[in-house]
Amino acid sequence: MTPGLQHRFFDDTLLQELRGLVEIDPSAVIDSFDDSVAADLEVLVTAWGCPAIDDVALARLPRLRAVVHAAGSVKHIVGTGAWDRGLRVTSGAALNARPVAEFTLAAVVWAGKKVLPLTDRFSAQRRTLELPSDSSIPGNYRTTVGVLGASATGRALVEMLSVLDVTILVADPTLDPETAADLGAELVSLDDLFIRSHVVSVHAPLLPETHHLVDRRLLSLMPDGATLINTARGPVVDHEPLRAELTSGRLDAILDVTEPEPLPADDPLWTLPNVILTPHIAGSQGGELLRLGRAAVEEVRAFVEGRPPVRPVTAAAMETSA
Repeated sequence: MTPGLQHRFFDDTLLQELRGLVEIDPSAVIDSFDDSVAADLEVLVTAWGCPAIDDVALARLPRLRAVVHAAGSVKHIVGTGAWDRGLRVTSGAALNARPVAEFTLAAVVWAGKKVLPLTDRFSAQRRTLELPSDSSIPGNYRTTVGVLGASATGRALVEMLSVLDVTILVADPTLDPETAADLGAELVSLDDLFIRSHVVSVHAPLLPETHHLVDRRLLSLMPDGATLINTARGPVVDHEPLRAELTSGRLDAILDVTEPEPLPADDPLWTLPNVILTPHIAGSQGGELLRLGRAAVEEVRAFVEGRPPVRPVTAAAMETSA
């Protein structure tokens, strides 16, 4: 992982637990699988900044048996050779989904209160603001929230939305109506999701088939005044038509990810009153990283004790993961 990051994932208590399970040197952080890497390593505890565990790396790690990823997706870290060797691979992606869902829940509530444009007006006038008497502030009662993608984050968001009196729609080609109902949502088509939702939250992985999935046509289906939230991957949304919709003021947006990331300094989205841009902070931050560190310790313990992995990653899952 990136040197120094290990101390944010593992505090003294967690490091002590790791020392009780394996021989580990917390100061020995690998940021390159070069000739100096120890050939007797059996377990790699990884996180953001980990170099690719490709065939070259695997050749230098003949005793490697497990990769315990303390962060999210391993898609761009673990190469196909790991699966060929039969390595045990785990990830904290499901736990990293929780803070993303929490962030998105807050964004949904803000969208219902029209915090974005009202804050801009309030700051400009700096006096008691006369709120509109029409339905331009929809509120969060009996509104409709559309969740695009039943990923780990999408499912966590659906669960959290249950505390609100809202209708929850979900669109995902891998989901069936019964499973959606069990989650607490109604399975709908992609078009219906955008037509019916006052808020659409993007939680689809970035795959060839999802690149610019949210295009001009889908955006045009959204009701006037609706809000698009994206905490997934920027390129899932085509930013050219999105920029046009936002510049016109017809839609609002809360974007934690963009295309490119960050946006150019002269992009109009930086200054629009109906847009909030955040610097990719929805995932685990601060103390939330310790939750991922705790999960990694659980995985190491299961490995040492000969038990199945707690949150395994399979080669098949890589095809549809973020």
